[in-house]
Amino acid sequence: MSRTRDERVGEHLLRELAPQVLGAIVRRYGDFSAAEDAVQEALIVAAQKWVEQGVPENPRAWLIHVAARRMSDHFRSVLARRRREAVVQPLAGDDLELRVDPEPERDDTLLLLFMCCHPSLTRPSAIALTLRAVGGLTAAEIARAFLVPEPTMAQRISRAKQVIRTTRARFQEPTPAERAERLGAVLHVLYLIFNEGYTSSEGSSLQRVDLSSEAIRLARSVHHALPEHGEVAGLLALMLLTDARRLARTGKDGELIPLDEQDRTLWDRAAVVEGVALVSEALSRGSVGTYQLQAAIAALHDEAARPEDTDWPQILALYGLLRRMSDNPMVTLNHAVAAAMVHGPTRGLELLLPLDADPRLADHHRLAAVRAHLHERAGDHPAAIAAYRTAATRTSSLPERNYLLTKAARLAAAK
Repeated sequence: MSRTRDERVGEHLLRELAPQVLGAIVRRYGDFSAAEDAVQEALIVAAQKWVEQGVPENPRAWLIHVAARRMSDHFRSVLARRRREAVVQPLAGDDLELRVDPEPERDDTLLLLFMCCHPSLTRPSAIALTLRAVGGLTAAEIARAFLVPEPTMAQRISRAKQVIRTTRARFQEPTPAERAERLGAVLHVLYLIFNEGYTSSEGSSLQRVDLSSEAIRLARSVHHALPEHGEVAGLLALMLLTDARRLARTGKDGELIPLDEQDRTLWDRAAVVEGVALVSEALSRGSVGTYQLQAAIAALHDEAARPEDTDWPQILALYGLLRRMSDNPMVTLNHAVAAAMVHGPTRGLELLLPLDADPRLADHHRLAAVRAHLHERAGDHPAAIAAYRTAATRTSSLPERNYLLTKAARLAAAK
């Protein structure tokens, strides 16, 4: 194995372990900001030493041990400074040497999710902070998920950390009542992590399977804890039904394959069966939420043996319900696509017009890409070519850009 591959393996492992280590350190010491700094230092040390010395037998325990030592050094430094200033206040580390974890093998990632959605933070700030801490997403990736500029998101994350520092919020395991209060934010975080994994917003790969798989794992954990909660079941079902198509979404060279051109024999039928069962049971309880509706739409796609078998009138009706429940412009975009499939591309193009005035989506590549697709279906190839090219300039995902440029080139060659 070459050094370059060793480094790639180490980076992947560090990214996977980072939220688990941060959760363990926060649970043990309660100080999120200091814990985050300590874990970052431990990751830097690991990135250097693991390449030189090899990955330790228990890398998670190794990282926790190094991060705990950094926490010890941090608290001693703060205590020493306060004693010099004669303003000693209780700290999480007043009695700290190197604490022994009574549950060393416990995975604290889910706990970290609930802790990050702290009541001292606004919901958008808590979600952004959690995506950074648990999902390992960059400010740019989080900004694209929220449909806001990157500087805006960077400031939001910075303010969240400042609130934690200034309020001295102690992060500890939430009570059942606190978990219930924070559940909506936790589900939204998992939804965004899955989406970034399923369709990466930047880079050379269409998918980041590590992220989507981790989101599914955590959603399963939440569902295991709350089996009767309809939206928890709906979110897990949505992830399973969407992820079931993963192997068919890219070709041998990593190129994007759209839904209507995929080899459906490659779809994971076990995941489809499980997802359909989950959403069917959740919907039967009577209280319907947005994740359940999205899962129902995904189920209609997955149950169609051929693209032409897709029940588009039912999908259009479900998107109509979603539009009444959500102010998300992506829902409006998808509703326009469904309307085009039922009533023709001209109707779909009409429904896209209000989105041109929505700052959250006006300059997004998906709006231009959908408009291009509908112009192509309507036979207006010059407009489709222009829109495909516009969409290509607006995406940071190389597979999506290549797909859009290829579509434009094929239409231009056919003229």
